Amino acid sequence: MKLGIEKSIYGGAGLARHEGKAIFVPFTLTGETVEASILQSKPSYAQAQLTQILTPSPQRVSPSCSHYGQCGGCHYQHASYEEQVRIKTFILRESLERAHIADIPAIEPIIAAPFGYRNRIRLHAQPVPFALGYLRAQSHSVLPIRECPVAAPSLISAALLLQSEFAARLFSWAREIELFADPATGALLINIYSPAGATHLTRKLNELWRAIQFLLPLAAGCAAFTLPRGKGFPTLAARAGADHLVYTVAGESYRVSSGSFFQVNHFLLERMVAEVCQGRTGKIAWDLFAGVGLFARQLARNFNQVVAVEAAPASVTDLRANLPGHTIESKTTIQFLRETASNTALPTPDYIVLDPPRAGLGTEAVALLANLRASQVTYVSCDPATLSRDLAALLKSGYRLQKLALIDMFPQTFHLESIAHLSPA
Repeated sequence: MKLGIEKSIYGGAGLARHEGKAIFVPFTLTGETVEASILQSKPSYAQAQLTQILTPSPQRVSPSCSHYGQCGGCHYQHASYEEQVRIKTFILRESLERAHIADIPAIEPIIAAPFGYRNRIRLHAQPVPFALGYLRAQSHSVLPIRECPVAAPSLISAALLLQSEFAARLFSWAREIELFADPATGALLINIYSPAGATHLTRKLNELWRAIQFLLPLAAGCAAFTLPRGKGFPTLAARAGADHLVYTVAGESYRVSSGSFFQVNHFLLERMVAEVCQGRTGKIAWDLFAGVGLFARQLARNFNQVVAVEAAPASVTDLRANLPGHTIESKTTIQFLRETASNTALPTPDYIVLDPPRAGLGTEAVALLANLRASQVTYVSCDPATLSRDLAALLKSGYRLQKLALIDMFPQTFHLESIAHLSPA
C-alpha cells in the first residue's frame, strides 16, 4: 500500500495511517511517501515492511554499515545525524506532554561524534559454523558481522580476530562474548558467557588465554561467566589475566571490572558527568543506582559524604575501590529507600542522583523520594516513557522541572538518554 509517514515514534519506526489504522513502517522518515506491505495486523495497528521510497525526505542519507537493515542494533542510519537528534527531541517532548507534564523547558541536546563511540559491545555466538554477531532484526538468529561503525575500531578488530582464529576454542561453550576497551590506552577486557551448568570453564579459559596473549596483545584479561537460567546476574566462573581496567573520566580514575556496568559512549562521558555533577555542592549526596561510581566519585570532590547504592555484585566491588571514605550500600535502591524512610534520625541529602534501568523508579520509590524533599534531584533516564511516568508523579508531589537535556549516548539507534533536573516547587 502507499503511505505517507506522519512522524517518527519511539522504537525506530515511522507512523502512517490507513483507513483509520496506525501503520508502523521501519526505516522511514517524517514527510516521506512510501510503499509498504503488511507483516502483522492487529485491530488498531499493523506492522509493515518498507518496499519502496516514493518521495524521500531531504534528511535521508545512505547507511554507513553494510549490515544495516538486517542487524537489529541500529535504526536511524538512513537519517542525517541532525535529523536523528530532531527525532529524539520530538519524541522526548511528546512523551512528556502525553504524561500531562506542563511547563516543559527547552530540551538541550548534548551530542558528539555519531560513529565509533561504543567502548563496549556484546556479541552472540553462532556455534556451527562458529561466528560472532548481533541478533538479526525481529529475530533470535545471529547475523555474523564484518563491521560495526558505531563501535570503537579496536573492538571490531578484536571480534573479527576471535571469530577467525579462535573458533575451535570457543564454539563448544561460548554463547555470548563481551568486549570492553579503554580507548585511551587500547587495553581490552574479554568476557565470555556460557550456559548455566557448563563444566571445565577454568581449563577452557586458561587454554584460550594462552592463545589470546600471543595473538591479541592488547587484551589485559579474560573472564568466563555462567548465564542464569532465569532472572539474576551472571556468575563469575573463571578468570585469567587482569580483572579490571582503569578508565579515566574528567580527571578521575575508575576501576571497571569484568562484568561491571559502565556507560558505553566514551565521547560523551565527560559531558555527562559535567551535566550531572558540575556546580553541585553540599554536605550529603546520594547516588542511587550508582554502578561503579561514575557520578559518586565526582560528587565526592564537593560533598562531605556521598552515599552510593548499588545491587550488582561486580559493580559493588568496583564501587568500594572507587569511593574510599564514603558510604557504600550493597542493596537495591528500593530496599535502601525503605530503610531510610523508617529512620527519621537520618539527615536529608542535599542532592540525589537517580540513574535507574529502563523500568524506571516505580510508584513506591517515587513516593519515598517525594517525602525526602531534597533540595536538588537529577534523574538520568534511558527510557522516555518511564521517565515521563516518574516525573509526572514527582511533579505532582511538589517538585518542579528546572532543566532538561537530551544526551545522545546511542546515535544511530532509537535509544534515548535524557537528564532531568528537579527542585522543590
